[in-house]
Amino acid sequence: MQDTTQSRPAKSMPADHAVAMPAYVDRSHLVVQDLPVVSAWYQRILGLTPIETGANGETLGVAGRPLLTLTTEGNAARAPRNAPGLFHTAFLVPNRRELGRWLAHAAHNNIRLQGASDHLVSEAIYLADPEGNGIEVYRDRPRGEWTYQPDGTVAMSTLPLDLQALYDEAPNDHWDGLAEGTTIGHIHLQVSDIPQADAFFRDVLGLDLMARYPGASFFASGKYHHHVAANIWNSRGASKRQSNMTGLADYTIRFSDAAKLATALGKLDELEMPIVKEGSVHSLVDPWGIGLKLAS
Repeated sequence: MQDTTQSRPAKSMPADHAVAMPAYVDRSHLVVQDLPVVSAWYQRILGLTPIETGANGETLGVAGRPLLTLTTEGNAARAPRNAPGLFHTAFLVPNRRELGRWLAHAAHNNIRLQGASDHLVSEAIYLADPEGNGIEVYRDRPRGEWTYQPDGTVAMSTLPLDLQALYDEAPNDHWDGLAEGTTIGHIHLQVSDIPQADAFFRDVLGLDLMARYPGASFFASGKYHHHVAANIWNSRGASKRQSNMTGLADYTIRFSDAAKLATALGKLDELEMPIVKEGSVHSLVDPWGIGLKLAS
């Protein structure tokens, strides 16, 4: 299947949006065992639409914006719960109204949710796809409502989200998929060591450390709350991810700031991490065996 990593939709985003920052997560790529079942689920339940289809995979997105690629391989083995890889892919909807509309759709289809939280900066709903890949559907609160600390980090918490109130506020209309303007707001990873994650995402890739939880760090550019999170809640000390595992094959961080990308590539070169360059996309494997594409 053709790689559409370099494609960019024309829709502009607000200046403080997650994907308007100097670096942001653009795409996620999962390896699955049952491609037809998983793809149909992402279309019917999550609300993505097909953009590209090939012999061994599909790319899905919203309003022509590619967000999620699903591929399958004959030797794909189900990843163990403690393997490094995906904790969740987080789909950012434009506003609270659209979050409520998706919640109502999920409720009407009897979808089992795994949780719902108020993180102060955002409101989030959690679930998993048919093969156990974690998903977050969320909306950001306006940045004027965020609280930044003197050290530049942002106040985040995990408080209960009133799902009934969110459901009650949702318009009673026809739902035909995620709204235009939906993006991947962030990706949350399972890694084996937090100091190693700090060194990689902050010191090598140049993202800012925006928050810490016990066993987790949150990184971003442009003072967003987080574009990438890394935790050891299930995966502390785990060995590297194997290449034939299901789950997160790779994800893309896109740099709109060429200087930041050049600095990151220089530091990766100093570490002698192998990088394959194809056009404006630089592909590598991170310290935990997760594929990563850096694009401009």
